[in-house]
Amino acid sequence: EQVDAIGVTVGPGLAICLRVGCNKARELAMQYKKPFVGIHHLEAHILMARLPSSNDGNIVLPATEETHESKRAMDFPFLALLVSGGHCQLLKCLGIGRYEIIGGTIDDSLGEAFDKVARLLGLPVGGGGGPAVEKLALEGDPKAITLPIPMQKRKDCDFSYAGLKTSVRTIAEKLRKERGLESIDELPHQDKANIAASFQNVAIRHIEQRLERCMDILEKEPDVIRSLAVVGGVAANTELRNRLEAVCAKRQEPWKMFVPPPRLCTDQGIMSAWAAVERIMVGSSDEPETQEVFARYPFAIIG
Repeated sequence: EQVDAIGVTVGPGLAICLRVGCNKARELAMQYKKPFVGIHHLEAHILMARLPSSNDGNIVLPATEETHESKRAMDFPFLALLVSGGHCQLLKCLGIGRYEIIGGTIDDSLGEAFDKVARLLGLPVGGGGGPAVEKLALEGDPKAITLPIPMQKRKDCDFSYAGLKTSVRTIAEKLRKERGLESIDELPHQDKANIAASFQNVAIRHIEQRLERCMDILEKEPDVIRSLAVVGGVAANTELRNRLEAVCAKRQEPWKMFVPPPRLCTDQGIMSAWAAVERIMVGSSDEPETQEVFARYPFAIIG
C-alpha cells in the first residue's frame, strides 16, 4: 500500500547477481500491479547528486518542504565526474536518460587503481581499497616519492591509471630491495604511508588536469554549464572532494560543486530508489514482464 513503484538495478554488472534482484522486483511489480523501473547503475550514481537532503546529509522522513521528492539539489544541464571501482568518466548531463561522454578511462579506473595499490601494500580491503589507502595516506608525505602524472601529452579528457599503478609497484619493489626485505608487505609503515600519499596525490592531480581541460571546453559552449556533480564510490574520498572544490572555486567564473553525502556514494539501495523516483516523475517506466538484465549496458553517447 505504501509503495508507489518498484525500481531495481538491471545493469551493468554480473548478470547472475543482477538477475536475482531483477526477478524478485519483477515478481513484486506484477503481483501488486505497481509501476516498474529498470535502473542503469551509472545513471543512478549520477542522479544521486540531485537527491534533496538535509544540511547534515541525512534523508528526512517525512519529507520537509526542502527535501520533498519534487525538489532537486541541482538542475540539468551539469557536468558529472563519475569515479568508481569500475568507471572513470566525464559526462555532460542534459536530462534523465540524456548523457554525453566527454572523457573516459582507456584502461583502469581510479577505483581499480586504489584497490590494486591497497593490495600491493597489504592493506585490509574488506571495506574497499580506496578508504584503506586514503586512511594510510594521512600518515605519509605526498611529495616523498616522485610518480609520473598520466597522459601529460594527450590533449583530451580521457583517463589512464595502468601506468601509474605500474610505477607504484616499481617504486615499492625498489624500496623492498633497498631495505633487504623478501616482500613488499614487509616494508616499514612509513614507507607504505609515503607510497599511499604519493599515489593518491598524483592520482587526484590527473583528475584535476582532465577536469580543468573539460571545463575549458564547456565554458566555450552555449549550454552554460557551471555545475559539477562528483559521484561514484570514490567520491567519498575527502582529499578528492577538497581538491575538486578548489578547482571549481578558482575558475574565472566559479563553478558550483555537488557531491552526495559520503555514506550515500556507495548505498546501492538508495541509489536505485532515487533513480526510480526520477524516472517515474518524468513518466518513464518499463515492462516487468519483459525486463532483462545486462552485463554491459551503454547509456550515453560519446560526445
